[in-house]
Amino acid sequence: MLDPTAFVQALNATREHVYSARPDAPVVPDRTRRTGRGDPFRRVAAAVLRRAADRVEPRRACSTAMI
Repeated sequence: MLDPTAFVQALNATREHVYSARPDAPVVPDRTRRTGRGDPFRRVAAAVLRRAADRVEPRRACSTAMI
């Protein structure tokens, strides 16, 4: 059994996707990022995780470019 509302939604989504590539498509400006209370914690957590990852598997120079 076909659902006509699903067909209409799929058609609208496809049309919106295709029309978004047009040169005269409306442009939505990027939202400015607000600094939050968790930002310092996120930076510290990222640094700690990076150090832990380097201890588990140190970074090496990529040798595949020389092939």
